[in-house]
Amino acid sequence: MIELSDRVRAVRDLSREAAADLRTRALAIDVDPDAMEEHYDSPVFEMVRQADTPPQYRESLPSTPLLRAMERGSCLENVAGLIELARGDVGAILACPSPGLAGVFVELLGTPEQQEWFFTRMHGGRRWSFFAMTEEGRGNDATAMETRFERDGDGWRLHGGKCYVGNAARGSVGVVFGRTGRGALSIRAALVEVPAPGWHGEKLDMIGLRGAYISRLSFSDVAIPAGRMLGDHLPATRRGIFAAITTFNHMRVRIAASAVGTALAMVEYVLEHRKNAPGGQLALARAEAGRELVYEAAARIDGDPERGYLSSAAKLGAVGLAVGTAHWASAALGPAGLIEHPLLEKWTRDVHAFEFMEGTSNIHRLHVARGYQAGDADA
Repeated sequence: MIELSDRVRAVRDLSREAAADLRTRALAIDVDPDAMEEHYDSPVFEMVRQADTPPQYRESLPSTPLLRAMERGSCLENVAGLIELARGDVGAILACPSPGLAGVFVELLGTPEQQEWFFTRMHGGRRWSFFAMTEEGRGNDATAMETRFERDGDGWRLHGGKCYVGNAARGSVGVVFGRTGRGALSIRAALVEVPAPGWHGEKLDMIGLRGAYISRLSFSDVAIPAGRMLGDHLPATRRGIFAAITTFNHMRVRIAASAVGTALAMVEYVLEHRKNAPGGQLALARAEAGRELVYEAAARIDGDPERGYLSSAAKLGAVGLAVGTAHWASAALGPAGLIEHPLLEKWTRDVHAFEFMEGTSNIHRLHVARGYQAGDADA
């Protein structure tokens, strides 16, 4: 069991208090994720945006205990806070205009000039970012992508398409992956600002996590100016898809944290409305055990960001936990439970989306098996 430091506990406790704000917004965002004007002033949205931004690129804003607690820290700190925020509502978190996953990647691969260009465009909390890697029909096999960059003088031209990309149809700036050739090392990532000629995005109809604004993109001769390709200053082996591995290890733990937080929220909601619900204490114990596994995976990432065994195990276990908890919660409040409790009904839809975020369960079973064979389970 991981022993949390005073700072991690402070992050956890303040995030738990902040989650109430997200919960009040959850159903409205689920009904109409386009109507975000009333949510821009959320203190949690501001906290998430600032926490996702390196200190040197932040806006000058009044300091608050919540913002101070969410200063960039370890993976364990971030995960401890995220579990608590997810007990408010994950859909609301994903609807937040912030640097998000694109920001993590830009910080990893971008030059100081590229980082400043990207992060300052997120100021004001009115613009969304996107991270466009997945292509329709190719699922988890990112190395099979067909989107391509073609040379155009000192810049590039982007052709192809992406699918299942969060906030892409309303995003203003983000990261797009594509090929400059046929080899594995030719997969690169570029900064893109939209709207732009040849760029088209559309929101997809979703059953759950509607706040994430999952989208399909198409590109036809989109201009990528000089200086927007990420990683030119790095060795070829540290760019593109290979550099993404470290980012994905972090993000899988965050998806696991979101799933565990949602599971905890469902258990607590059911027990609040039916104190002696059959199986309630077992469901709570399982959710708390899932939280400990996510803590352990985050601590492992802090020790070695490139070792992804436990992050895959945590994501795999957390998804099963969240879906199983949703099935239990649906039955625990009786036949009309989901009609009488729309927030719980929303969460039982949302949990199924975690399966498709940062790799499906079958992919993570492969990662876990390979990690076990390599001895990572004992490290």
